[in-house]
Amino acid sequence: MLRSLLHPSTLTALIAALLMLLMALFPAPVLESSLKGLSIWWEVLFPALFPFFVLSELMLGLGIVHFAGRLLDPFMRPIFRIPGSGGFVLAMGFLSGYPVGARLTSQLWDQRLINRDEGERLVAITTTSDPIFLIGAVSVGFFHHPAIAPLLAAAHYGGSIIVGLLMRFHGLRHTGGDTVQEGRKTQGRTRNPRGLASALKAMHEARLLDGRPFSILIRDAIQSGLKLMVVVGGLVVLFSVIMELLRQTGGLVILEQLLGMLFQALGGSPASAGAIMNGLFEVTLGAKTSSEAGVPLMHQTALAAWVLSWAGLSVHAQVASLLSHTGMRYRPFLIARFIHGLLAAALVYVLWGWIGPV
Repeated sequence: MLRSLLHPSTLTALIAALLMLLMALFPAPVLESSLKGLSIWWEVLFPALFPFFVLSELMLGLGIVHFAGRLLDPFMRPIFRIPGSGGFVLAMGFLSGYPVGARLTSQLWDQRLINRDEGERLVAITTTSDPIFLIGAVSVGFFHHPAIAPLLAAAHYGGSIIVGLLMRFHGLRHTGGDTVQEGRKTQGRTRNPRGLASALKAMHEARLLDGRPFSILIRDAIQSGLKLMVVVGGLVVLFSVIMELLRQTGGLVILEQLLGMLFQALGGSPASAGAIMNGLFEVTLGAKTSSEAGVPLMHQTALAAWVLSWAGLSVHAQVASLLSHTGMRYRPFLIARFIHGLLAAALVYVLWGWIGPV
C-alpha cells in the first residue's frame, strides 16, 4: 500500500488533485497570479525569446550551424568534449539566455549532430541568463548598483565555464553512441577536414539535405517558435500559480523560516532565506528578493549569482519540456545547476576584492 502511494505517478496525481483543491479555495489570488505570469510572458519572455527561436530554426535549415560546427570543432572538442556545433549553441545560449541553449541542443539532437552525453554536457553549460537581464534588470533595475554588473557577470558566466570543464568527465564510462556528427561517426572518430573551405562545404551539404525552400523554411520556423512559446508561457503561468498557492497556505513562510533557522545555525543570516526560497522557484522574483535581503551588498550579490545560476524550477521545467523527446536526462542538468549556483556564489566572494564595487 505504502509503495503504491510513493510511486511517482501516484504522487503526481495526488499533487495535481491538491493543487485543484487549493485553486478552488483561493480563486481570486489564483486569477491574479495567472495574469501576472501571463504578463511576464507577453511583455518580457515573448519578445526576448521568440526571435531567437525562429532564428535558430533558420540557421539550422540554412546550414549555418554546420558551418560553425566544422570551424569550431578543433576548439570545442578538446576543451568541453562537445562537437563544434556546440560552439554555436554556447554563443547563442550566453547571448539570449535560458532556455535557448536547451532548444538548440534538442535541435542538434534531432539532426543527429550530438549523442546523449554530449547533449547533456552542452545543456549544462549553456543554461545561463542573458546579459540584458543580468545587467539591466538585476544590476540596474533591482540593485540600483551598475557597478556590480561586471562582478555578477564574471561569477555567473565564469561559473558556467567551470561547470563545462567539470562536465568533461560526464559520460566517460560510455564510449561514443550511434549518432553521426558533422561528417564522422562517433565511435569511428574519423577526422574531419578543417578550414573555411571545409566549413562552407558542410554548410552547402546541410542545405541540400534539408531541401526546403526558404518560404517553407521560415514558415516552419515561425510555427515551431510559436509552439515553443506557448509551452514556455504555460509553464511560467503554472509556476506563478503554484508560488501564490504556497504563499496563501503559509507553506512558503514555513519553508523560509526553516531555511532561516538552518542558515542561523550555520553562522549565516536568516535574512537570506527569502531570496533562496523565491529563487528556488523563479529567477526574476528570486533576483529581486536578493536585492532586498537585509545583508551587506556582497552577500546580496552572492545570493543573486546563486539565483541566476540555479535558474529556478520554472526554467528547469522549460528545459525538461524541450528535452523530453530526446534521450537526454534531467538528472545531469539538475546536478549541474546545483554546482553552478554554488560556484557562482563562491566566485562573488573570491572576485569581490578585485572587480567588486568600491
